[in-house]
Amino acid sequence: MTDVPPALEVDARGEPAGSVIWLHGLGASGHDFEPIVPLLQLPQVRFVFPHAPARGVTINGGLIMPAWYDIVTLGGPRGGEDTGDVRESAGLVEALIAREAARGVPAHRVVLAGFSQGGAMALFVGTRHHEALRGMMVLSGYEVLPDTREAEASPANRDTPLLFCHGTYDPMVPVARAREAFAAQRRPGRAAEWHEFPMGHEVSPPEIALIRGWLAARLGPELRRDGR
Repeated sequence: MTDVPPALEVDARGEPAGSVIWLHGLGASGHDFEPIVPLLQLPQVRFVFPHAPARGVTINGGLIMPAWYDIVTLGGPRGGEDTGDVRESAGLVEALIAREAARGVPAHRVVLAGFSQGGAMALFVGTRHHEALRGMMVLSGYEVLPDTREAEASPANRDTPLLFCHGTYDPMVPVARAREAFAAQRRPGRAAEWHEFPMGHEVSPPEIALIRGWLAARLGPELRRDGR
């Protein structure tokens, strides 16, 4: 069994109504999005912010830094992510989902979220997880290993609610790449939302307000009352 990665946690007040597993971007850490938690006003939710393993990143001259996967090249039509790293990190995220279940929060009350590289991992794992999740949130993210999507997609998460947010001036992840990833997941009947913001590779106050409402609609305290 894959070990659970180290993580920062902001626990719920009382028994959690649900959990958000939130993956940081390249070179950051689980502390990156900790300051956002009070702004989301969701005391009934547990937030789990794992730390990515340290590894060399080719596009940064091989510098060792927290990264869910190595990026070998930039500018290609399909990205330059290392396949083995992606699958290794997917195992870490799966271990986090399993730990939430062991702590009383099953997959159908878990939202996978991430920013940039973390958003790519949230989408990768979420679309392949064998149990239905509560939702997937991709912030300034994109798709990795798209050629494996159809063969590996899980029917359990075919219609899982999806939120994409992206900056129209993002210099790191072109908005066109994010739109392509979203289009591959959008289908009739699915609650899939796309939102653009006039910003770069970042998170803005209007985006945080949108995230707060989206998460509240899926992880409200009523989950704890009715046991869903």
